[in-house]
Amino acid sequence: MSLDPSKLDLKSLVRTIPDYPKKGILFRDITTLIEHPQGFKESIERIAAAHRGLGVTHVAGIEARGFIFGAGVAIALGVGFVPIRKKGKLPGETIGQNYALEYGVDTIEIHADVLDKGDVVLLVDDLIATGGTAMAGIRLMERAGAHVIGCSFVIDLPELGGADKLRALGMPVSALVAFEGH
Repeated sequence: MSLDPSKLDLKSLVRTIPDYPKKGILFRDITTLIEHPQGFKESIERIAAAHRGLGVTHVAGIEARGFIFGAGVAIALGVGFVPIRKKGKLPGETIGQNYALEYGVDTIEIHADVLDKGDVVLLVDDLIATGGTAMAGIRLMERAGAHVIGCSFVIDLPELGGADKLRALGMPVSALVAFEGH
């Protein structure tokens, strides 16, 4: 007897590791979800299903775990995949976007020729926390001429406010599960 995927509790497939990477943090580990064949497939399908028929031409995934989910969603939607990488990781001409870290600044990049004006992009990542990387990803896609139709995450950590920051910019945001605490 197989389990009905629509009734699969994805949240129960995410392992919580206390005090990682430092004391007081509850790390939400998606490796247990992607190691579960039905859970992984269902998470991809739920994100894709929520965005079918919206004219998405590309899915952009943020390095590194966003690649895992974003590539699967792109395949499910039958569209191209745009890897958003850390600075210096892509060959060829790139465009970059800086974003603030707790102590400093980092940069993400895409290939300069990957998107055209009028492309419609869905931004995907495994988790939304403070929203800094996702906001930089949105700016990067828009600078490339694309329209970001929304952002989808496997996990939302609502107490950290990232999803609310994106919504305040007028960006539709969805997440498959939410975990209180951080």
